[in-house]
Amino acid sequence: MASFDDFSFKTDEVPSSVALQGPQVLIYTDGASRGNPGRGGYGAVLRYTNSAGETKTLELSQGYYKTTNNRMELLAAIVALEALKRPCNVELHSDSQYVVNAFNQRWVAGWIKRGWKTSNKQPVKNVDLWQRLIAAAHNHAVRWVWVKGHAGHKLNERCDELATTAADGTSLIEDPGFTQA
Repeated sequence: MASFDDFSFKTDEVPSSVALQGPQVLIYTDGASRGNPGRGGYGAVLRYTNSAGETKTLELSQGYYKTTNNRMELLAAIVALEALKRPCNVELHSDSQYVVNAFNQRWVAGWIKRGWKTSNKQPVKNVDLWQRLIAAAHNHAVRWVWVKGHAGHKLNERCDELATTAADGTSLIEDPGFTQA
């Protein structure tokens, strides 16, 4: 898995609701699908400035042969956060209101309280990825920011390009959570 090499050290658990002494990381994410379900992909761009003042950028992407757009939006955020090897202050930008509102409007807390049921008592979709995203965000202070998609923002557009290129690529893999659903 790709990661920022200088983020590697073991740490105790840190609640994500507090600011950390760690580095500030800017993350942009996007998911795409060709049909819903259909071929899909995610893209993520991570940026931070190291102690020498150099800006470092990491791009991540992967394509899947059968998945959904929402699963790709979630996976983009997951893999970006999983690439961080130490607690960070993260500003995560996504054009998915599904992802951003789940945290900013505390949908996730309600789902957990209700045993992964929606307010209408229906099963929450993509529980496997929501649980993985919660775990990936746990050691970081994450600020979830919605950005309008396809509105000309350079990093959001780059994530879209990564996601669609991955979805259209030849190195597609299985999305096991989708095939088990």
